[in-house]
Amino acid sequence: MPDTPRAGTRAFFSWSGGKDSMLALHRALEAGWRVDALLAMFDETGERSRSHAIVPALMRAQARSLGIPLVMRHAGWSDYEAVFVDQLRAFAAAGCTHGLFGDIDLQPHRDWEERVCARAGLIAELPLWQAPRRALVDELFALGYRARVVCVDARVLDISFCGREFDAGFVADLPAGVDACGENGEFHTFVFDGPRLARPVHHELAAVPEVRTASPAPGHHFVAELR
Repeated sequence: MPDTPRAGTRAFFSWSGGKDSMLALHRALEAGWRVDALLAMFDETGERSRSHAIVPALMRAQARSLGIPLVMRHAGWSDYEAVFVDQLRAFAAAGCTHGLFGDIDLQPHRDWEERVCARAGLIAELPLWQAPRRALVDELFALGYRARVVCVDARVLDISFCGREFDAGFVADLPAGVDACGENGEFHTFVFDGPRLARPVHHELAAVPEVRTASPAPGHHFVAELR
C-alpha cells in the first residue's frame, strides 16, 4: 500500500461484505489503520445491500464479528451519490480523514471514489490497487478467509454457481473469460469466516430464486437467499 499514513490514521471503509472488501480491510488493519466504521449502502427498501444484495441481519452479524461499527444508509440509484457524500461528511465531522475502498483496478471506480471523498474533505485509499487479480484470490485463500457466492451475473454464469462457497473448486470451474476475482461484476460474495472475524457468521442457504432484475445493479442476476 503506497504512501500509507502513519499508524492510527482514522478512516471509514466502504463495505460490501465481500472478499475484496475483506482483503482490503485485512491489509489496512495490518498496516495500522484505525477503521472507525464500515459503510454499507442498501437499496430504497433497506432489504438488501446495493453492491452484493446481502440482507441486513447478515451484514450486522459480520460487523459484530469484525468488531467494527456498521453504518447502513438507504438510497436509490438516482440519489446514491448524494446520500453517500452526506454520510462521508458525517464521518469527516467525527474525525475521519480517509476513506478505504476495495477496488482493484477499475479506473472509473477509483475516479468516483476520489471525487466523493474530496467532496467530503477526505482522501480515498485503495489497499488492493493494481495488485494482480489472481494473486489476490490466492492471498485470500492463504489467509484462511471463507466466502459464499451470493449473486452472479446471469449473462456469464449459470444458476449453479450461485450459493456455492468461493474456494479453489469454484475458481477452477469458472468459464473461460470470467475473472477469478469477479472484478467485472461476474459474481459477488459474502465473507463468513477468517482471521479477522472473532467467530464464523452463521448462515443458511435457503434458496436460489429465478433471475432478479433490480438488485444489486441493473441487469439480470441470480441472487442467493441467505438467512
